Amino acid sequence: MTFATVRSVSIAAAVALTAFSAQALTIPTNSLQADSFQVFSDAALDSYALFGVGITPLGNATAVAGTTNTFSLPVTSISIALSGGIKIENGKATGSALEIARIDPKTGQKRGLTIANFTIDFAKNQVLADTTVIGGATQAQAPVYNFVKTQELALKYKFPLSISLKEQLGDLRLVDVNGTADALGISRALANVVIPEIDFGVINIDIGVAFRTKAISTKPYVPAL
Repeated sequence: MTFATVRSVSIAAAVALTAFSAQALTIPTNSLQADSFQVFSDAALDSYALFGVGITPLGNATAVAGTTNTFSLPVTSISIALSGGIKIENGKATGSALEIARIDPKTGQKRGLTIANFTIDFAKNQVLADTTVIGGATQAQAPVYNFVKTQELALKYKFPLSISLKEQLGDLRLVDVNGTADALGISRALANVVIPEIDFGVINIDIGVAFRTKAISTKPYVPAL
C-alpha cells in the first residue's frame, strides 16, 4: 500500500466518522490540490498605492508568479451540509495570512494589520479572518469582506472522498472601513469617502481530488509580536 493510498484511507475514515456524528460533513483538504486565489482589483491596488500600502503574503499564502495582484491561499478544509441537499457551508484557509501595511511618513513606523486563517462563510456571504492590528491584539474571525457569487458553484461529490468544486466570489466590499483606516493611520473621513466605492476584486476557488506532493500545514498563523 502506497503512502498516498494510506493517506486517502485515513481521510476517508475521518470523513465517515464525521458523517455519523453530525448533519454537516467536514472534509480536510490540506493534502489535496485545493486552492483559493484572491485577485485584488486595479481600483484596490491604486488606492493602496496612493497611501504607500503594500500586501505581503505570510504563512501558507504565496504570491502567484507572474502577477502583481494575485495571492494563493490553500484551502485546508471545507464543510458540506447534508440536510436539504448537498451545499457548502464554509471553507477554511487556515495558516494563510496577508499583511496589509504602510510606513507612516510622519513617524517612520509600520502601520497596518494582518488578516489570517480565513473562513469563507457561504451562509452570510462573508470572508472572515483573524485580524491583528500591528502592535495590537487579535480579533478572532472578524468579518473582512462581504461578497456576491459571480460564478455559480460547480460541485461534484461522491462519498467518501471524491470531490471537485469551482466557484468565484466577487464584488468584495470591505466591512470595517474605520478599523482599517485607523490601523493604517489614514483619515477616517477620507477612508469613508473612498473605500466603500471600491470593489476589492474576486476570490477564485478550485478544489480537486489530486494529492499535493506535500500536505499544507493546518497550524493557524499567529503574527509575530
